[in-house]
Amino acid sequence: MSAPTLGVVTVVDAVTADLRTRILAGDLEPGRPLGEVDTAAHYGVARPTVRAAIEALVSAGLLTRGTHKSARVTVLTADDIADVYTTREHIESEVVRQLALAAAVVPDADAANDAIRALADAPAHEVVDLDMRFHLSLIDAVGSIRTSRIYGLLADEMRLCMSRTQRADLLSVADITAEHAALLSRIAAGDAEGAVSVLREHLGRARTRLVAHVAAGG
Repeated sequence: MSAPTLGVVTVVDAVTADLRTRILAGDLEPGRPLGEVDTAAHYGVARPTVRAAIEALVSAGLLTRGTHKSARVTVLTADDIADVYTTREHIESEVVRQLALAAAVVPDADAANDAIRALADAPAHEVVDLDMRFHLSLIDAVGSIRTSRIYGLLADEMRLCMSRTQRADLLSVADITAEHAALLSRIAAGDAEGAVSVLREHLGRARTRLVAHVAAGG
C-alpha cells in the first residue's frame, strides 16, 4: 500500500497565513506600511519570501500597494464595504434560491452554526472563521466549482469586513446564529423567496451597521 500524499506548507504559505491572521485580528492596523526589509527580519526569512507573501495578500485585497511604494494594510472605506456586501448578496442570493428550490439540507452549515453558538467570549477571528465556514458551506453545497472559485476570490475582503464588525461588537453571536438558523429553515422548507429575503436582511444588517461605524470614524 502506498503512503498517503501529505500537503506541504511552504515558508511563503506560512508567512502569508500569519500576516493574514494578524491583519484580520487587527494586530496590523489599517494603513500600516509593511516594508519587505522589516517584515523579513521579523520572520527571519529572505526578502523574496516576504515579497511573494505580500503579493499574495495584495491579490486577496488585504494589502494595497501603489507604484514603487511599500504595501499597506488595506483601509476599507464605507463605499468599499458596501460594495463587498452588495457583491456577496448577488452571489449568495442565487445560491440560497437554488438550494431552497431543492429543499436542501446542508449539514456542514448546520455544524458551523452550532460551533458559533458554542463561542461565548471568543476572539473575533474565531467567530469570523466559523461564520465564513457557514456561508462557504452554502456556496459549496450548490456543487459548482466555478461559483465556489469566484466566491473564494472575495473571501479575504469578506473576512476583513466581518472582522471589523465583530471587533466593534456590531452584531452579537446570538443574532448571527438566529439569522443563520432562520435561513437554513427556509431553505429546507423549500421557501426560495423567503430564504432570499432572510439572507438579504442578514447581510444588509451587517452592511448598514459597519458602513455607519466606519463613516463615523470607527
